[in-house]
Amino acid sequence: MNPPMMNLPKYVPPATTVRALIAQHARTQPDAVFAMFPETQAELSYKALEQEVQQYAAQFYALGLAQGDTVSYMMGNGRSALVLFLSALYAGLIVSPLNPAAGPEQITYVLQHSDTKLVFVSPNFKAVVDQAQSASAIAIPTVECDEDCGPVWPQASVSAIKLVPIEPTSDGLLMYTSGTTGRPKGVVLTHENLLAGGMNTAVAHELTSTDRALCVLPLCHINAQCVTVMAPLVSGGSLVLPHGFSATRFWHWVTESQCSWFSVVPTIISYLMHQPMDGQKELIESAPVKVRFGRSASAALPPALHAGFEEKFSVPIVETMGLTETAAQILSNPMPPKANKYGSPGVAFGTYIKIADEAGNEVAHGVEGELLVQGKCVMRCYYKNPQATAATIDDQGWLRTGDLAIIDKDGFCFITGRIKELIIKGGENIAPREIDDVLYTHPAVIEAAAIGIDDVHYGQEVVACVVLAEGKQASEVDIINFCQSKLGKVKTPKQIHFFHDLPKGPSGKVQRLKLVDQVQA
Repeated sequence: MNPPMMNLPKYVPPATTVRALIAQHARTQPDAVFAMFPETQAELSYKALEQEVQQYAAQFYALGLAQGDTVSYMMGNGRSALVLFLSALYAGLIVSPLNPAAGPEQITYVLQHSDTKLVFVSPNFKAVVDQAQSASAIAIPTVECDEDCGPVWPQASVSAIKLVPIEPTSDGLLMYTSGTTGRPKGVVLTHENLLAGGMNTAVAHELTSTDRALCVLPLCHINAQCVTVMAPLVSGGSLVLPHGFSATRFWHWVTESQCSWFSVVPTIISYLMHQPMDGQKELIESAPVKVRFGRSASAALPPALHAGFEEKFSVPIVETMGLTETAAQILSNPMPPKANKYGSPGVAFGTYIKIADEAGNEVAHGVEGELLVQGKCVMRCYYKNPQATAATIDDQGWLRTGDLAIIDKDGFCFITGRIKELIIKGGENIAPREIDDVLYTHPAVIEAAAIGIDDVHYGQEVVACVVLAEGKQASEVDIINFCQSKLGKVKTPKQIHFFHDLPKGPSGKVQRLKLVDQVQA
């Protein structure tokens, strides 16, 4: 029996598209703040948001863009990226954000594959886009756009535009996966998918119009787009959007902007943990608005890191799980004081989930299999890739996540590893996460990832890649002995490789397969 769908919120917005939802808030709470920008101290009300997206829509149409055309942007977080993202959706276009960390070759591929008609780029990323363009057979027009001041273009008349109709099934977002195992795949999300992703987050975290989120994750990633933009939009709340993450400014943004929650990744939690306190706990405790919770996603949160953060800052962390293919969140731990379980991303909210064998048949509680998910948040398809779509979504709408997991008797899901990242040593399956969790308990380790590398005797051997916290020291022998005392000989890494930083995707998730290539090279 599948865990029940927990998708019956106290509020159900009648709007079924992003355009209709913006119009609804502009009508019912025009002066309420939707977004705040710390660097400029500017605010954007719901009425001002509607006016700005209408102006952008007029500009899009004046440039000859039509419904269903794709536009891209590459820039840091700020007012421009936020308004561009929502304006494209409002105008009936498809938005395909570019990740600056992807590299010229992948950016070139994405620009070509996505059929992008126009690229918005901030001055600091223009050289990256120009380099990608020079390697491309197609020349795509670009518009320069400062993070805070908007695009440089002639003003078109809003009164002259006639908005094209859009439906819940209209495509809205084209997001490319990180592409660590070859060419990235383009995930197509409809307006219905996006609003469902926002609703799943809002319901799981019991968000209301009084809640305000801090968004420090990049707007070129699904976590920021659906969790800290769509969830406040669905619930009528607000968000604070600095240019990017800063460990020294984080708690000041939370308290000064009166945020009630934030969404981060385990890497950020680790960096905050290793920051000097400098009165931060007192700052949190004296804040005029109580921080209800922090939310962790995009990668597994080691239990020791989870517990340590809550003890240090007295702010509960709710572990969750989501995918680009599901418009972010599919699982979440219940909100405090309800029971949650360290090491688990929680239970189903707004989705059905099941653990299945290779044939797609559900297995019993406690038996490992692949995590499958079904719901309104599940993507429409992979763009121009029917084979990959058919291999990922079956005829009943079940999406294969590629994650190995078990479900306990209470309906909590525990991720045991990625199918493609499983380490097989001498015929024994070893989940990298089990080793990661131990490494994160070492006082000198700030980042860690276990991987399997080819070995002539065992097929694969366990290796660990770690980053040491600033000012901390530990030798390879120290860490190996530490692991052996907790894991035993078979699972203990044979080698420790020290890095200044581990390769990550735009969400902050460590890319293990890239580490395998680097270590084996």
